[in-house]
Amino acid sequence: MYTLGIWDGHDSGAALIEGSKIVYAANEERFTKRKLEVKFPVHSINAALAYAGLKHSEIENVAFTTTEISKTVERVFPFFKEEYYLLRRRKRPRPRFEHVLHKRKYLVTQVGVLPLCNQISKSQVSRSLRSMGFRNFSLNVVEHHTAHAATAAFTSGLKKSLVVTLDGLGDGLCGSVSILENGKLERRLGIAARDSLGVFFEQVTTLLGMRELEDEGKVMAMACYSYPYSYEENLLKDFFKVVGTSIRARYGPWTQYDMLRNVLFRLPKEQFAYMAQQALENVLLKYVSNLIDRFSITDVVFAGGVFANIKANMYIRKLEHLKRWYIFPHMGDGGIALGSALYSNYMKTGETDYRFSAYLGNDYGEEETESAVKSDRSLQYQKQSLQEQASHAAELLGNGNYLMWFQGRMEYGPRALGNRSIISASDSVDTRERLNIYVKKREWFQPFAPSILEEDVPKILDYDGKGLDKFMTMGYMTRESKRDITRAVTHVDGSARPHMVGDENPGYLELLKKVKKSTGDGIVLNTSFNLHGFPIVMTPEDAVSIMKATKTKHMFINGLFVTNRGGV
Repeated sequence: MYTLGIWDGHDSGAALIEGSKIVYAANEERFTKRKLEVKFPVHSINAALAYAGLKHSEIENVAFTTTEISKTVERVFPFFKEEYYLLRRRKRPRPRFEHVLHKRKYLVTQVGVLPLCNQISKSQVSRSLRSMGFRNFSLNVVEHHTAHAATAAFTSGLKKSLVVTLDGLGDGLCGSVSILENGKLERRLGIAARDSLGVFFEQVTTLLGMRELEDEGKVMAMACYSYPYSYEENLLKDFFKVVGTSIRARYGPWTQYDMLRNVLFRLPKEQFAYMAQQALENVLLKYVSNLIDRFSITDVVFAGGVFANIKANMYIRKLEHLKRWYIFPHMGDGGIALGSALYSNYMKTGETDYRFSAYLGNDYGEEETESAVKSDRSLQYQKQSLQEQASHAAELLGNGNYLMWFQGRMEYGPRALGNRSIISASDSVDTRERLNIYVKKREWFQPFAPSILEEDVPKILDYDGKGLDKFMTMGYMTRESKRDITRAVTHVDGSARPHMVGDENPGYLELLKKVKKSTGDGIVLNTSFNLHGFPIVMTPEDAVSIMKATKTKHMFINGLFVTNRGGV
C-alpha cells in the first residue's frame, strides 16, 4: 500500500512510501525555484507519483499535518500565506509597522488548534487534492510534532530511542519528547508554544536584519566572531530556564521581542549573536541531559528546526551519558510531509523501521542530460566513465579549480551530499574565496563544509565514535595536526560541519578515493549547487543555467564532462 504525505506550509513538499520503503521525497522549492516555497505542493506530488508510475486515482491513503488556527486560515485564504512569504524573504518594501506585524504573528501562531480547525483544514486540503485528480482516498491528519518525531524515530535504525523534537511552534507546541520501544512510539511530554527556543532564535535572526526561518545558521556563524563571554555575563541567560524536564521562557513572545531589541541596541551584532547562541547551547545541553537522566535511555534522536544548529548539536553529542545520536537530515518543517506519511503508515501497519537514504528525488538519464548540454553551443562535452570522471575531477581539484558535480537522484533536504554539489580542494583558501565571491555570493563569515571519507574521519576530526554523520547535521572540531588541509572548510573557531562519505554514494566515494590517492587525505570542500538565496538545482537544465551564470569552467554531470568556453 502506498501512502502519500504532504505539507503545504513553509518549505512545502511531498513524500511517497510503500510498505517499509521510502519511494520518493522532495520539496516544492526545487520545482518553482522559490526558496522555501509555501504553496500547495502540486509539483512535488505529481513528481512523486510519476516516479512510482502511479495515477492520482491509485492513491488511497494521504496524510498531512498541522491544523492550528493560523495554518487553517492560510488554507482558506492563501493570500495571507503568500504576503507573509514575500515579506519574510524581503520581496516586498519594508512595511511601516514591521514590529507590529511580527507581534501579530506571534499572537496568532501560538494559539494552537481550535474547534473545527481539523475539519476546515481537511476540507481545504481535500479540495486541492481533488482538483489534481485524486478520488477515492482517505485523508489523515497528523499532529505537527508527531510528524517531526516520526521522521527521527522511524529512520534512525535504532530499535529503542528517546525522541526529542524542538522547533518554532506547531499545533500549539514548540517541542515534544517521545519514546520508541517495542515497535511503539509514545509521547511523554509536550512543550507549550510560549516557551519556544525556536521563536527566540527566530526573533534574534529578524532583529539582526536577516530573514527569519532561513538565516538562523548565519547567526550561529556570526557568533564565532565575537569576543567570548562567560555565561554569567550573558545578558540573555535568564530568558529561559530548565526545570527538570521542562523548558520555561521568562517572557511571552511579545515581551521577549521587545527585550531582545533593547539588548541589541546596546551591543555590536556579533556579540548579540554570541549571547543568543550561547544561551541556546546552555539550555539545550541541560535539557537533553535531564531527559536522559529521567528516562534512562542513552540513544537519543532529534528532529525540528532547532536541531539545525550544528554547534549546539556538537555540545549535546559530547554529553558523557549519551551513547548514540541521530538527527533527521531534513529536520525542519520541510521534512514533515515525510513524517506525516510515516506516522500514518505506522497507525495502519505498525511499521517503524525504514532504511533512510538522502537520495530520494528526481534523476535524469544520459539522453536527457546530453540534450540539456547540447542546447548551448558555448558548452563542449565528452562522455566519461565513472572511473574517468573521478580521476579527471581529482586532477582538476589538485590544480586549484572548483567544479560542479551533478549525479543521480537529487538529495532530499537542505544539504548537497555529493549529487548536487560544487566542490574544490579543502586546503585552498584562494579557491574558497573565489567560489564564495563569484559563485555563491554569500556573507563572508559563513564557512564551507567538508566531505570526508569515512576511513579518514578519525584522523581529521575530533571523532568520538558515537555515530557517523552522513548528512551534515553535526559540528566537530578539526584536529590541530590537520588544520593545514582543512583551511578552506574550517570555521574561525576550528569547527566544521562534515559530510562523512561511505558506500551509500559510490560515485562520490570514488572521487574522494582519487583525491586521497593524490593528496594523502580523502577530503574536499563541498557546497550546494545553487546561487545564494535560491534552491539547490534539480534538473540538468538548472545545472547548465547556473554554470553559465557563474562562468564556471568545469562540470561533471551524469557521465558527461562539460567545459564552458566562457568560463574563467
